[in-house]
Amino acid sequence: MNHCLINQLSTGKLKVLQLFILCLAFGISYGQKTDQLTYPFQNPELPLEERVNNIISLMTLDEKVAFLSSNPGVERLGIKRMGHVEGLHGLAQGAPGGWGRRGSITTTTFPQSIGMGETWDPEIIRQSGAIEGYEARWVFQSPKYKNRGGLIMRAPNADLGRDPRWGRTEECFGEDAFFNGTMAVAMIKGLQGDDSKYWLSASLLKHFLANSNEDDRTKTSSNFDVRQYFEYYSMPFHMGFVEGGAKCFMASYNLINGVPATVHPWIEEVAVKKWGVDGVICTDAGGFTNLTGSQKYYENTTQSGAGTVIAGINQYLDKNWDAPVKKALKEGLLTEKQLDQDIKGTLRVFIRLGLIDPVDRVPYGKIGADTTETAPWNTQKNKDAVHLATQESIVLLKNTADLLPLNKKTIKSIAMIGPRANQVVFDWYSSEAPYVITPLEGVKNKVGKKVNVQYALGDDVAAAVKLAKSSDIAIVCVGNNPNLDNGWKKIGGPDEGREDLDRKSISLGAQEELIKAVWTANPKTIVVLKSSFPYAINWTQENVPAIVHMAHSSQEEGSALADVLFGDYNPAGRLVQTWPKSLEQLPEMLDYNIRHGRTYMYFKEEPLYPFGFGLSYTTFDYANIKTSTASLPKDGSLTVSVEVKNTGKRDGDEVVQLYVKHLNSQVSRPLQELKGFHRVHLKAGEQQTVAIDLPAQRLAYWDISKNDWQVERDSIEIRMGTSSKDIRLQHTLVVE
Repeated sequence: MNHCLINQLSTGKLKVLQLFILCLAFGISYGQKTDQLTYPFQNPELPLEERVNNIISLMTLDEKVAFLSSNPGVERLGIKRMGHVEGLHGLAQGAPGGWGRRGSITTTTFPQSIGMGETWDPEIIRQSGAIEGYEARWVFQSPKYKNRGGLIMRAPNADLGRDPRWGRTEECFGEDAFFNGTMAVAMIKGLQGDDSKYWLSASLLKHFLANSNEDDRTKTSSNFDVRQYFEYYSMPFHMGFVEGGAKCFMASYNLINGVPATVHPWIEEVAVKKWGVDGVICTDAGGFTNLTGSQKYYENTTQSGAGTVIAGINQYLDKNWDAPVKKALKEGLLTEKQLDQDIKGTLRVFIRLGLIDPVDRVPYGKIGADTTETAPWNTQKNKDAVHLATQESIVLLKNTADLLPLNKKTIKSIAMIGPRANQVVFDWYSSEAPYVITPLEGVKNKVGKKVNVQYALGDDVAAAVKLAKSSDIAIVCVGNNPNLDNGWKKIGGPDEGREDLDRKSISLGAQEELIKAVWTANPKTIVVLKSSFPYAINWTQENVPAIVHMAHSSQEEGSALADVLFGDYNPAGRLVQTWPKSLEQLPEMLDYNIRHGRTYMYFKEEPLYPFGFGLSYTTFDYANIKTSTASLPKDGSLTVSVEVKNTGKRDGDEVVQLYVKHLNSQVSRPLQELKGFHRVHLKAGEQQTVAIDLPAQRLAYWDISKNDWQVERDSIEIRMGTSSKDIRLQHTLVVE
């Protein structure tokens, strides 16, 4: 019974009830005494800003400066330290990036973000975020791990894969702003949970803004006009903050139109004032140093200290920032009032995470407390979630003569060939998986002992050819190596790319020569391209009968791949980037004006594979496109529906994609733009009506003269199809 009530039982039921309500008003949880509330900020019932202001009033100047670190706390006030963790596709507390530092912890590991994007399934993205947020709580709160990690998740990456040469393409969801924003919103909602008051974890989006080149990334300037800022580069962030509810982000390394992103006015003018970001805004590692180093934006670090705080930076992923900030305060370049306003962001995040409140008040407060409970990454639920996500991410690029799916009852021998056939490669931001299943293991597990499955690495081409000749089927697994274990600059070839290094080629080089040799020996060759970015596999597309694509780093890689190859899962992944045939089809790497031929929106040549492309083992027909209203009001919304029928003999998923082409716009517009999509499962012969909402606001452009979004009177063509190139039905209507 509540402590207040025990001492008041004799005064009557009414007084007991009154005091009980009073106890609740002061945030007293079960078993907590009134004398434990030393300060007003400890009262969970007070408004958030009152609590934040009270903490600020109690902090010394040195404590305020120290609170700008990436692992802040105020031990004197009972506010324990809590920092960041990486989490692009699983909580990273181990190899290969060495996250966690004090020894690796295995955690649930999903495919790379680019692969998660290829699911075209926001719900599986939300589930992965929820799993990651739960595991972060588990590690941080479990007595076994003693506050390891943190609850501020550096995820998702809301950047855009505008160029396939970008070394960090693997970290983003794709090239389309609306698509990336939709996926970012889904992951944010998973990470932060669905409680009305408290967050499961805090989503910190990266990298703000427009940093999609690695070479000289701290020196180069991403130059583009204001319309592209709002309509393209910032849209996934905008959606993440406004629709997803995220309140935190990391500033990028680059300059934007000549001004370092770390101190760009758009942080305050747009992210804070327009989109409501009021949480953690941090530098990237080294971002503070760059301001006086590679960027030479400030004359000295004292100016950098003042400039970053005034711009809105309230956490540094740097060393040696504290002395400059203190000196800026001493010299009057920065006021204590400005510092107070700045650090409020981190305090708001701490309160939203429930870190200052009694555990019983926080719905996520006891996660990990029971050390006898099975760790979440070892549960069947999490394994199943990764398995499904990996299945959904696999894209069937080609399948002539119905070579796929394979029939294990009629096959007697399989040759598994290539450098990626017997490995699962993890990227720099991967977690350390509790187990891995390689393609070789997945195929062996699938066919059993009755089928002879042999393996050749592929470095000995003669041996690989010999094995292919003697086998019924040859499966060649090729692709890049996203692991940084061989150093930042020491890579296997010009087609490799990673953080701090862009690709110089998009061809497979020697690996495609291996494919040619194997196919010559055995025409029944299947290519499995495991890659973090597009490849110009022109010869392979022209000659090899079957090709599938998948991203790296899933713990269930081999089992999901085997499911697809043998027909236990019908593939329905779709590409999230335009795959060019050659570099000649692309503008210069540092040309950030996407109108010069970037993405499916402005790409005018014939690509190798278009945005949204992916095949199935079945076929789908589209019919009867309809809109819920005859026209679209400028301040309204309508629903576009289409009948989709599975006309094949296998159950499968179809990804219905809605594109819009503006017919009478008064401003420049893309060739077409994705404005909605839906992944639907249909049994063989089944028909469903797929409905996709289209709000008029989704058609808006940024009006430079009004400095705001504008929905214009226009005629639009609604295009429904299975990729940006395969449009099945069209419908024209007026926006009025």
